[in-house]
Amino acid sequence: MMNALHPFDSTALELDCAAAAREIEQSIQRIVAHDLRRQGIVLGVSGGIDSSVCAALAVRALGPERVLAILMPEKENSPDSTRRGRLLCEHLGIEPILETITAPLTALGCYDRRDAAIRRLFPEYGPGWKQKIGLAGGLLDADRVNYFTLTVESPEGERQTSRMPVDVYLDVVAATNLKQRVRKTVEYTHADRLNYAVLGTPNRLEYELGFFVRGGDGLADLKPIAHLYKSQVYQMADWLGLPDDIRNQSPSTDTYTLPQSQEEFYYALPYDKLDLALFAFGRGVTEDDAARALDLTPDQVRRVYKDIVAKRRTSARILRNAHLVQPVEVEGCNG
Repeated sequence: MMNALHPFDSTALELDCAAAAREIEQSIQRIVAHDLRRQGIVLGVSGGIDSSVCAALAVRALGPERVLAILMPEKENSPDSTRRGRLLCEHLGIEPILETITAPLTALGCYDRRDAAIRRLFPEYGPGWKQKIGLAGGLLDADRVNYFTLTVESPEGERQTSRMPVDVYLDVVAATNLKQRVRKTVEYTHADRLNYAVLGTPNRLEYELGFFVRGGDGLADLKPIAHLYKSQVYQMADWLGLPDDIRNQSPSTDTYTLPQSQEEFYYALPYDKLDLALFAFGRGVTEDDAARALDLTPDQVRRVYKDIVAKRRTSARILRNAHLVQPVEVEGCNG
C-alpha cells in the first residue's frame, strides 16, 4: 500500500537507469556463466524497443563477440523492422545473422491456414489483400464489452471490419503464432551449436499480462527486462543512447499485414497508462488515488484492475510447467 510519504503519481516509474543497467548486466554475467554454463547469448532482434535494449545490455555485459543477434524477417514483415535491426547491430558493433523464415512458415501452412479461416468471414479475401485483428468494445466504457474484430483491406484499399466468431479467431491466432514459434526454433538451433543461452525480451507488461506465445516468444533461458515496465524500457533506451529511429517508434506487433498497435490488439490502453495502472494495482493503490494519477474515473480504474486480474490468469496459465500424473524426483536435482 502506498502511503503519504510515498504518494502514487505519474512519476512513480522514474528509473535509476545506471543502477538498473548495472544490476541487469551483472545478472546476465552470472546467469550465463554460472547458472546456465553457456558461452554467450543468442537473441532475435526485430528493431523494436525491447529487443534493442536487451541486445545493448547483453553487449555491455558480455561484449559484442559473445552476443549473436538474429534477424528473422518473413514476407509479411514491415521492411522497417529489418532496417532498424541492422541499424541496432551496427550501432552495437555486432554482426547479425539473417534467417528469412518465409519458407518454413509456408511449408507449415501458416499463411494458408490463416487465409482459409479469414475466408470463412470474408469469402472474397485472396491474394493482395491485407488483414489484422483488433480489440473492439471499450475497456473504459461501462456499457461496452471487449471483443475481437477482423479487418481486411482489398488491393484497391477498401476496408471491411467484422466481429470474429470464436472459431475464426482461434484458427487465425493459431496459424499466426507459428511465426513466433519458428523464430524461437531458429534461436535455439543457433544456441545449441554455439553453447549459448537464448535471451527472451519481454517487458513487465508482456510478462505479467500474458502478451506472448507459449513455446514462442515466451520461451527463453533468461529474461533480463521482465521486471521493467514498458515506459522504463524507453527510459533505458534513452540512457543507453540507442538510435533515434529505435527510441522514437511506437510499440507494434508487426505480425499482421495491416499496421497494428499493441494497444488495439491486446492491452486496450496506451502502455504508459497501463504501466501506471499495473504498478498501482500491485501496490494496493485505491481506485480513487489511481484515478487521479491516470486521469480516469474510479469506475474506469476498477474495470482496468479487473482486466489486469484476468490477464494475469492468462499469463500464469501459459507460463505454467506441464502437469504430471505423479511427481518425478530426479536424483541430484532440486525442484
